[in-house]
Amino acid sequence: MKIRELLCLTLLAGCIGCATTPVADTKAKDEADIRALEDRFAAAFKAKDINAIMALYTPGPDLIVFDANPPRQYSGWDAYKKDFEAFLASSPGPADMLITDVSVTVGGDVAYGHSIQHPILTDKNGKKTEFTVRVTDGYKKVNGQWLISHEHVSVPVDMTTMKPDLNSK
Repeated sequence: MKIRELLCLTLLAGCIGCATTPVADTKAKDEADIRALEDRFAAAFKAKDINAIMALYTPGPDLIVFDANPPRQYSGWDAYKKDFEAFLASSPGPADMLITDVSVTVGGDVAYGHSIQHPILTDKNGKKTEFTVRVTDGYKKVNGQWLISHEHVSVPVDMTTMKPDLNSK
């Protein structure tokens, strides 16, 4: 009997060292980091800082963006940067960006989120143009930093008139 008890105690003692260390739940931090990324996007948009904007996207050819304006798809960081440069240049005055209704879901090193974005742009004559878009982003954690790896920007369309609703509520 003593041998059996000694054997059980030895096995239990050995198993204590085998216990796995619990993995910290980083979901709340990851969600906060992604929300901070969206805040940095709004600030960079307001500053019309194309480099700060593009620093939030995965570099290289794997970035995919379905923007609200043609073409149907931008493939790669370089193509989307050119689109963003042209977009910002079309309104040389001040810009603003309101981002609301941000929702983020994290699963490991990938996440997705959606928001409502309301850009306000000013042309060379001081005329403001504003509209509302729906944005869905896919995020990827690269070297410990969250970046946008897929983006879909859209506006609702009135199916009766086939016109976009640029100020949807």
